[in-house]
Amino acid sequence: MVAAGTRSRKAGHSEMEDAAAPMAQPQEQVAQLVPLDRPWLWLNAGWQDLRAMPHIGFVYGGAVVAAGWLLSALLLNAGIAWAVLPATAGFFLVAPLIGAGLYEASRRRERGEVVTLALCLQGFRRNAPQLALMGVVLLLLHLFWIRTAGLLFAVFFGIGFSPAIEMLPMAMLRSGMLLPFLVIGTGVGFVLAAVAFAISAVSIPMMIDRDISVIEAILISIRVTTQNWRAMALWAGLIVVFTAMALVPFFLGLALVLPLIGHATWHAYRDLVR
Repeated sequence: MVAAGTRSRKAGHSEMEDAAAPMAQPQEQVAQLVPLDRPWLWLNAGWQDLRAMPHIGFVYGGAVVAAGWLLSALLLNAGIAWAVLPATAGFFLVAPLIGAGLYEASRRRERGEVVTLALCLQGFRRNAPQLALMGVVLLLLHLFWIRTAGLLFAVFFGIGFSPAIEMLPMAMLRSGMLLPFLVIGTGVGFVLAAVAFAISAVSIPMMIDRDISVIEAILISIRVTTQNWRAMALWAGLIVVFTAMALVPFFLGLALVLPLIGHATWHAYRDLVR
């Protein structure tokens, strides 16, 4: 009787564990491991999408270029030329949400569905409340970065330091505070960019593809990023290099780079999330 009771308790305990297993750490069950060089395959798949749907990608990229010109003009007209650089750098924080239409285009092409610009813009309407919450999170990160950059600029160069835009680079180079400003500013920017990348690496395409909450999507994105930190570090580095090169000719390169990375991000999500 004692042995039977022990077996009964063990069986009951096993059943409780089995019942609780699906509820424990769902983000661990969907994250997949990938080799270090996998980001190159994502870029190749993104390039194939861009070639198949150039009208989508270049219209999308062209709109972002125009928005960049408009933002720069507004900042220069307001007499805060120093804000152009942090605002441009902050583009890395909000770009994952901007790409929602490109994720929808790749999703439709993958399923063999019709792809038009109007249908791709519906990507912003799929799981719209959760996407809106994600947008608020990324926007707050962006605003925090802008305010922090302004504070650092005032601390190192002084509140009265406001040369004309054509004189700003030389004025900063002559200042002895340029190096500490760059070191600390780059460090703060790196931390914020790393946070934004970890929470949005796959969360936004996942919310477009599935009926999932923003909290669940962020947890899965963080899990995927940490478990594949080598491949994701390479992926983040490629995004930074490509985007930085695209920004140099006054944002013109974004017309090509933004749709390429947007389509590739969809394939990264499909590869990283079971």
